[in-house]
Amino acid sequence: MESKNYQKIIIATDGSKQVGKAIEAGVELAKLTGAKLYAVYVIVQTGYSPRDFGWEGSLREFLEAEAKKAVTSVEEAGKASGINVESVILEGYPADKILEFAEQEGMDLIVMGTLGRTGLDRFLMGSIAEKVVRHSKIPVMVVKG
Repeated sequence: MESKNYQKIIIATDGSKQVGKAIEAGVELAKLTGAKLYAVYVIVQTGYSPRDFGWEGSLREFLEAEAKKAVTSVEEAGKASGINVESVILEGYPADKILEFAEQEGMDLIVMGTLGRTGLDRFLMGSIAEKVVRHSKIPVMVVKG
């Protein structure tokens, strides 16, 4: 069953265990619709400069390794279901970069997980999923982890 509605689907991953259900949902949807999957990971830029501490290279290598590990889990899930997955690693603020990528690349759907935080935790940490849902011009599927 191929669908004209979903040809390009993003699975936004942060590498956490909670995103596992979102990966499963995105892969299943791609399998049902014939869509191509994009595993998107955003390396968060902070205001801190590791150069001041002499460990810029080590931090950079660590962040890149974490990013690669996160997108590889989506690639493997896709491969197991016969789905082509293209990995994309971006840098910046996650919600902004996910939305920017989706718009620039003409995506049809964003699939992402959430921790389901409420109350003070959500207020203090903010919610990337909530910001993506609020500002996205395309449909967003949020899968509770």
